[in-house]
Amino acid sequence: GMNNQYVRREVFCGNTCHELKRFWEREIGKQTYYRQSEEYRLGKSALKKLREGWRQRLEAKLRLQNGPDETKKRANAGR
Repeated sequence: GMNNQYVRREVFCGNTCHELKRFWEREIGKQTYYRQSEEYRLGKSALKKLREGWRQRLEAKLRLQNGPDETKKRANAGR
């Protein structure tokens, strides 16, 4: 009788420990995922600001250069 009881307890503990481990791996995974996606979002908005700044600077430069041959220059740049 004693042996069976012991084996059953081992199996139960094994399953519970496994479930707990899986639960915590999921929780930690979620937290990591949220943190990474937040960092990604912040990084993306910073990049957007940077790009916006570059775009404005480029447009200002183009406006300064804006002469009659502007369209020709643009076509050449596309090549």
